[in-house]
Amino acid sequence: MVRIKRGVTSHKKKKRVLKLTKGFMWGRKSKYRLAKDALFHAWTHAYHDRKKKKRNFRSLWQIQIGAACKKQGVSYSKFINGLKKSKIEINRKMLSELARNHSKIFDKVLEKAKEKI
Repeated sequence: MVRIKRGVTSHKKKKRVLKLTKGFMWGRKSKYRLAKDALFHAWTHAYHDRKKKKRNFRSLWQIQIGAACKKQGVSYSKFINGLKKSKIEINRKMLSELARNHSKIFDKVLEKAKEKI
């Protein structure tokens, strides 16, 4: 049986891990064992935070819509309830965009929702 030397592949593997951990602090950027462990943790956090990002943006949109509604004297929950009753299907991202940049259009939507409250 032919002898297999694994120096090239192991060196390549270590080089790839150390390249991915560029910018990490202390020994985690230069020592393979620490870098490998740090990289697994980093990938885990990256996965979870991609999911958290969606939650954070939705809550931000809700806050922006709520602030715009408060100016007109309506609570966020009553506004959303009015939208559902009047069958206006605009997502929260678009509503917050309207509230921030196009306040006149948002006020018209708010008036339509107020009718059904």
